[in-house]
Amino acid sequence: MPSSVIAAMHYNDETRILTIVYRGKRGVYRYFDVPAEEFAAFRSAPSKGVYLNEIFKTKQYRYERIKNP
Repeated sequence: MPSSVIAAMHYNDETRILTIVYRGKRGVYRYFDVPAEEFAAFRSAPSKGVYLNEIFKTKQYRYERIKNP
């Protein structure tokens, strides 16, 4: 998953939680109630950063920062 913004992503089907590890000092965030279809679209997007900023974040999923760098 090459991305200049995202180092790693993990999705839990049971809890519908998407965890994103951002590059640099951006930290690790957990997003709640993310549908499996949303994660599939995110994962298959040609640019993870564009998808994150232009599509994913506009949906305003509830989130928490779980780790500071």
